[in-house]
Amino acid sequence: MRDFANSKYQRQKVSQNKVKVQRKPLDLKKYLRPLSIMAAGLAGVALFGSVSFGVYKAIRSTTFFSLENVDVSSSKRLTRNEILELAGVEKGKDLLSLNLKQMGDHLLQNPWIESVRINRYFPDALSITITEREPLAIVNMGFIYYLDKKGTVFKVLNRGDRLDYPVVTGFSEEELTSDPKGAREALLATCELLSILKNKGAFILADVSEIHYDKGYGFTMFTSSGALPVKIGAGDFSAKIERFARIYQSLMAQGTALQYIDLDYNDKIIVKKS
Repeated sequence: MRDFANSKYQRQKVSQNKVKVQRKPLDLKKYLRPLSIMAAGLAGVALFGSVSFGVYKAIRSTTFFSLENVDVSSSKRLTRNEILELAGVEKGKDLLSLNLKQMGDHLLQNPWIESVRINRYFPDALSITITEREPLAIVNMGFIYYLDKKGTVFKVLNRGDRLDYPVVTGFSEEELTSDPKGAREALLATCELLSILKNKGAFILADVSEIHYDKGYGFTMFTSSGALPVKIGAGDFSAKIERFARIYQSLMAQGTALQYIDLDYNDKIIVKKS
């Protein structure tokens, strides 16, 4: 066996191969080209947006459908000019840009207006149709209000407003706020009674000067002649008024001093003499 430890042969270190790498110069154009394309694209988008906005402004400033004709329904209490002013309608405005809902909301702020319908008709017309409230009675709640046939207390009376309506008492503003449902039902019952009295007969609405409501009892009417209390209670108004109408004229003709009349029975009438 060969003894390498004592051998004269010595291994020489071999130096590692060194490879010289030649660096190529950085091609900046290769990286800048996409950026320049992107910048050009953004500039194009900005230009397009600017042009588009200019076109939009030009279209907005150009009135293709100019309002020329406005049809307004007839009204008892509001003039045509008052309705147009409330709605904010002016001739020459762009028909497309008119906010019909907003116009309607402005009109409904007037207490006389119950409902409103607004339509536009191209190329140049607008129609406004309003439904007015009709007073049925006057409600005295500290302030005096009109009551319409749907049981809505809708307007404080001002100077010049008509007063020739039956007066309803017994309601209060506090009650309308604290018990709106109960007050609403009672006001609707008031309207029912008033509607029955409007039917012409021996005893009609003209014979009533006041209707008083009591939450625990119901209704009491007071006649125009002599302010005679006529107790009617709650419900079944039609039958009670019909029975009373048959004797009303004869009672008034007697000239007898009466204290009150009570109709709040199913089959009879109580006449209390003084």
